[in-house]
Amino acid sequence: MSDVSNSRTISEMLDEPKIKVAFAIAATALTLALLVGGFFFLRDVTRAPRIAIAAVALIIGVGGVWALFFSMNAIAELFKPTVRDRILPYVFLAPAVLVLGFYIVWPAINTINLSFMDRFGNEYIGLDNYAFIFTNEAMLVVLRNTLLWVLLAPTVATALGLLIAVMVDRFKPTAEKITKSFIFLPMAISFVGASVIWRFVYAYQPPGLPQIGILNAIYTALGNDPLAWITLRPRNNLFLIFIMVWLQTGFAMVILSAAVKGVPKDLLEAARIDGASEVRSFFNVTIPYIQGTILTVLTTIVFLVLKIFDVAYVMTSGQYGTNIVALRMYQEAFVQRNFGRGSALAVVLFVVVIPLLVRNVRGLKETRG
Repeated sequence: MSDVSNSRTISEMLDEPKIKVAFAIAATALTLALLVGGFFFLRDVTRAPRIAIAAVALIIGVGGVWALFFSMNAIAELFKPTVRDRILPYVFLAPAVLVLGFYIVWPAINTINLSFMDRFGNEYIGLDNYAFIFTNEAMLVVLRNTLLWVLLAPTVATALGLLIAVMVDRFKPTAEKITKSFIFLPMAISFVGASVIWRFVYAYQPPGLPQIGILNAIYTALGNDPLAWITLRPRNNLFLIFIMVWLQTGFAMVILSAAVKGVPKDLLEAARIDGASEVRSFFNVTIPYIQGTILTVLTTIVFLVLKIFDVAYVMTSGQYGTNIVALRMYQEAFVQRNFGRGSALAVVLFVVVIPLLVRNVRGLKETRG
């Protein structure tokens, strides 16, 4: 009997509102403390074994977010139903917002701060890192190459995707599916995998040796000497950009094909009745109707191009005048250990991305409106 009375007493104590509030707040605080501790542990992993790193990352990434939601949901359940229903959506959003804020917003602020400091982050040096980016001769080449990537890769990939989408739309259903599958196939390959493939395409052997590169095999079969394609300045940048075009044309084709199929047939028929040719109907009816989709595809590929690292790293490691901002950022921060310049390059990329991000958000709002 005494055991039963004691258990009832403990149960009644746990049901008291003050105990529930204290338990929920303590669980939330403990979860946040574990998330913060895990973050600082993952920041300095030089001495930790890999198994411990993987375990902490798994626990923080899955268990930490779940525990944070559970504890905050427990707090919400303490309120009256009317109040609970109002705050419950924020409880669902809060764990993701807090984690993203801590793991993305705070490092971004820290990166901006580091960009004004010396190579080791010990003292502030003002705008010296930014002055280096925009005045150093080698950095100007990096900026020029990045601008070339941004101008050519998205434009060419989108134009080819649109052209193929319009042409394939006239095929029979079976032929259309097969053609689209082959063109979209490179999207299934990672940037690193695609770069390895194209290294073999551009491979060079001295004259007299067997040419394992497809391009040189064809070129020498025509009676020419083999060329080291990726060392030919400045054309080598175009050869690297073509890899990105090859990868993204399928993406552009799929999105734009759906948009082209959505153009009302009545508009096209009206244009033909008015005497417009196929080409004129395409430029005066189809493109204006799907211009929002075209801009979305363009900006999406621009995002990919601005952060492209794999292609330049695998193909040339930035040599022969092919370096770009994302690769140089990695080299400055993690090869030369100049965290100030690396952070400054990251901030430059961030500033360039902001207008594109704003444009995409506005376009999404207009589409929903």
